[in-house]
Formats: sequence, C-alpha cells, structure tokens
Amino acid sequence: MRLSFDRSVEGFRQTFLAWLADNRPSPEEMAADPALSSGHAPPWARRWTRTMFDAGWLVPGWPPERGGRNASPLEQLVYLEEMARADVPRSTNPQGLGIIAPSILDYGSEEQIGSYAMPILRGERTGCLGMSEPGAGSDLAALSTRAVLDGDQFVINGQKVWTSGANHADFCFLFCRTDPSAAKHKGISVVLVDIDTPGVSVRPLPELVAPEYPELNEVFFTDVVVPAANLVGTLNDGWAMANGSLAHERGMVWVSSVMALDASMRHMLDAAPGWLSKLRSGERAVAAAMVADLYVDTQAVRCLGYRGFGKLMRGGSAPEQALMKLFSSETRQRLGLVAAEVEGAASVTVSPQGARGPFLAVDEASTWMEQYFRSFGLTISAGSSEIQRNIIAEKVLGLPRS
Repeated sequence: MRLSFDRSVEGFRQTFLAWLADNRPSPEEMAADPALSSGHAPPWARRWTRTMFDAGWLVPGWPPERGGRNASPLEQLVYLEEMARADVPRSTNPQGLGIIAPSILDYGSEEQIGSYAMPILRGERTGCLGMSEPGAGSDLAALSTRAVLDGDQFVINGQKVWTSGANHADFCFLFCRTDPSAAKHKGISVVLVDIDTPGVSVRPLPELVAPEYPELNEVFFTDVVVPAANLVGTLNDGWAMANGSLAHERGMVWVSSVMALDASMRHMLDAAPGWLSKLRSGERAVAAAMVADLYVDTQAVRCLGYRGFGKLMRGGSAPEQALMKLFSSETRQRLGLVAAEVEGAASVTVSPQGARGPFLAVDEASTWMEQYFRSFGLTISAGSSEIQRNIIAEKVLGLPRS
C-alpha cells in the first residue's frame, strides 16, 4: 500500500514549506532563549506565534480572523506533519493553543475571547489548565476546589496539582465546584483566574529531570476574588465544558504522540550509525534489531493515525485514537530506553554546552536517559495507559466493563 495525497494537497504542503523556510526561527535562536515550561513564551516564541497568526499558519483549519486559512482536513494533516519534521513548535504554550483557546472560543463571551483566547493566538498571553487535584486526578467529578458566588464576584478556595506551566502562565482555565449540593458532575463551573490575582500561590514540583526547569506545579487558591464575568459559559455547566476541553486535548494526540514519536525516531536513526560502529558484531546485531523493531512500530503508529483520520473524515468515530495514544506513548518510552542502553555511558552525559534545551517535541540538548525519564509522563497525559486499555477493551473489543 502506498499512501499519497492529491495534487492540491501537495500544493498546499509546498506553499507552507516555502513560507516556513523564509520565516521560521533558527535553532540557534530557540536554543539561546529556551522556553522553560509549557506556560513560558520567550520573546522569540511570542514573535513566532504572532507571525504564524498573521500569515494564517497558526491554526490553518480556522478562518483567517482566528489565525487560519480555512484549510481542509487533509491540508491540516500535511501541515502538522511538516511542523513536526521542522522541529519547531507553533506555540510554546500547547495547552493554551490546543485546549484553552478553542474552549473559550466555543463557550466564552466576546469579552473573554478578546481578553484571553485571542491573546493566546497572537502570542501575547499564556494559559494553564486547572483540572487535577490531590483527590481528583482521573476523576474530575471528584474535584473540591470551591468557587462561591458572592454578588458580582466569585471567592475561590482550593488546590490544583500537576498543573503544567502554571509557574509561567498568565492565567488559569480553572475547573471548580460552584454547587456542592448538586450531583458531582452537575455542580462544576469554569472560571478564568489571572495568576497574579491576590491569593493565588504557585509551587513548582521538583522533578528528577532538569530540576532547574520545573514543568508541573501545585496551585493554591486562598480567598481568591475574581469577577463573576470571568465565568466561562453558564453556571454549573462545567462538565460539558470538560468534555469539550478533553475532546480538544484528544485532538492534539496526532501532534503530541504520533508526530513526537516520529521525530524521536528520526533522531535515533541519525545517531544509530555512530552507536552501532562502536559495538562488537554480536552486540551490533542485537542493537540493530531493536532499532528496526522500533522503526516498524513507529510506522504502525502512523498507519493507525491515518486510519483513524480517514474514519473521522467520513463522519465516523475513531477508537484508533485510544490505540494510537497507548501504542505511541509506550513505543516512545521503549525508544528512549533502547537509545540509552545502546548509547551507553554517553546517554547520561549532558551536552557540551551544559544546556538543557527548549521545550520542543525532541530536545536535542538533553540526554537519551533524560528523554526516557520524561517518557513516563507521556503515558499519563491525555489519558493514562490504563484508561486507554479500558477504552480499547470496551469500545474496540466489546468487552464488558470490569
């Protein structure tokens, strides 16, 4: 089977590649001023996001006024492929661009769109997603952070955890309980909270990899007062919004899972000849076989992605998304481990520059061992491997719920 696109889609690809070659930030520029977390946007990242927005290449499937060019689904697919191959992010705030801004555009007021969503698209502001809590990880309905309506304002108390990029974000898209007497999933709302509001405290969580650049955070809310106008959508309708936000997150799977795996595989193939030349013949054969297996798995993930995409284009559902998320994140974990094992002692050596690179799909300034450690988070985000296996068992295999 040979996969190919029609002439108009390939023309779209070439138009984008020509624009990208003339406008993209250089690797040196990105490395000199790295993004330190998914909520941090250094000057080059803000300029780059705005450049893409103005040219209609930030979200090409959207209308021009939203940073797009009304691209077809297939055109969006080849665009995402080329962005991944270029090793340059559309935004260093992927949750803001991929989840928060679309959710505000779907549910927010015109004022909220103008103050929060559009600044994300123009690279002016960054947002973090306030969902998980110490007692509400995979079960959002168990959240306990309270937002009490008092006249024309909310008073918020509670705690979030595992909040990516909150240490650098400008605001939080906060899920909180607004009706404690209602059924668990019916008393939830979403409120926009600026991080510099009095009573908001962000505490980065120490990490094994690059502890000087923490990504995950605890966020505490103590008598935080925000205007009632910061309510997104209608009161107590946050559960529908959560499903919408998670749908946007799952829509990022192709980018965050498949494309990232493909980029990691390309970096491994580039490094493999140097590794293999240093091994004895027997070891070389074993290592080459492991690399070949990973390459085959990477292509299988890509085919799963195309298959699911084709179903979605025909208006159907795509349970392949769960298979793709599970297989791609676990394959990337195996890739990091194999690379670290084959490379040997060099896999734990920091680059000569002593730098830990920008927040990109593949971080060339980090070691393979560090990338292996990071891969464990990939098996949790956007739905853990355990949850994906449940979805596959019930939706794909038709097994009864356990």
